[in-house]
Amino acid sequence: MKALFNFLLVTALSGCAAHYPNQNVAGSAFPNVSGTSLDHQPVKLPEAVLGKPALFLIGYKQNSQFDIDRWLIGLDMKEVDVVAYELPTIAGMFPRMFSTQIDEGMRRGIPKELWGGVITIYQDGEDIQAFTGNENPNNARVVLLDGKGTIKYFYDRGFSVAALNEIISRLAEIR
Repeated sequence: MKALFNFLLVTALSGCAAHYPNQNVAGSAFPNVSGTSLDHQPVKLPEAVLGKPALFLIGYKQNSQFDIDRWLIGLDMKEVDVVAYELPTIAGMFPRMFSTQIDEGMRRGIPKELWGGVITIYQDGEDIQAFTGNENPNNARVVLLDGKGTIKYFYDRGFSVAALNEIISRLAEIR
């Protein structure tokens, strides 16, 4: 029975949502979505970050965490002054039924002091995937917003030093 549950959970988290072609969403407004931080706070995006630049690192699969971690390390090593949020974004009804277990699993792997910066999105997961596309789901979707919620930079091809440097340049332009 436990093996069946684990199989179903892995299947649900493996990106079984509808297929959406990737698209460059730079210049668009980030869609209004809701999620909950790992410290149990409801968050509305982009509303919660209006007034200042913010960086969203969106992951569609558990394996996206590897790419997100590389982005976070790069931002830290370059001492980039921007608030970055991890947005695990899981589409579909089945994952929502297990959101408590999924979030608890993430809490076990993330230090408590970082929980406020990890916002899980279930209800609006399909909307975000349709917005950015979900081809190559192991790659993070990197979204730089200005203070008005407009996407100033978008990247979805895996960590790149050149892309990191472009984020730094775009941040300088919007400040």
